[in-house]
Amino acid sequence: MELEEKETKHEKQKNKKTDWEFYAQVAIVVVLSLILIYNYSGKTGNTTGIGTVSASEIIPQGVPAIYGEELGIRYDDVSASDPKKADETINLLGNIDRIETLEGTQLERYIDILYKQYNGIACEYCCGARSVIFSNGQAACGCAHSYAMRGLAKYLIKSHGDELTDEQILTEVGKWKTLFFPGILEGKAQAMKSYGIEVDYINLTTNAYRGIEQGQASGSMVGGC
Repeated sequence: MELEEKETKHEKQKNKKTDWEFYAQVAIVVVLSLILIYNYSGKTGNTTGIGTVSASEIIPQGVPAIYGEELGIRYDDVSASDPKKADETINLLGNIDRIETLEGTQLERYIDILYKQYNGIACEYCCGARSVIFSNGQAACGCAHSYAMRGLAKYLIKSHGDELTDEQILTEVGKWKTLFFPGILEGKAQAMKSYGIEVDYINLTTNAYRGIEQGQASGSMVGGC
């Protein structure tokens, strides 16, 4: 009888130990699952690849510092709500490209900014070129948008090259590109944000992340191509 009681007590203790081990294993599995889910979501974003970025976050407004008053232009001049004003402003910047010629170190800097840095900047939603210029600095695209981007870059290099860094010049060119393609670049900004990529004008408008928005963004351009 005493032996049976001891065996029963031992069996109960064994069952308790088994139950504790089972619950501990379940807890470990749950914790590991939560860690995996957190790490996966942090790396890939949500399943659609779309974050939330409003147009107001990427569309520049007001008078550009340094050169805005000199040229008599505002970012707000390029808008789908006023096509005539948009075309006039784009043509104003484009005419600088037609008139101005760069040589020597200024030309080298021009090529570096528009063609080499961040793999270049293009008018890909309009003409699909690799960059707005070729590696020798010659125009690679004949659309109005690319003329405007080249014109602004030339003006800033010639008139304010000592004041502005390459990245500041490229940022300004990128701001105007954003005005030319607001809907598409809003979608690109959303895709970039969902993948944890910093949304600034260089990342958004250069070829650094070109194509990341494919299948996730659409929109019309402002100004003629």
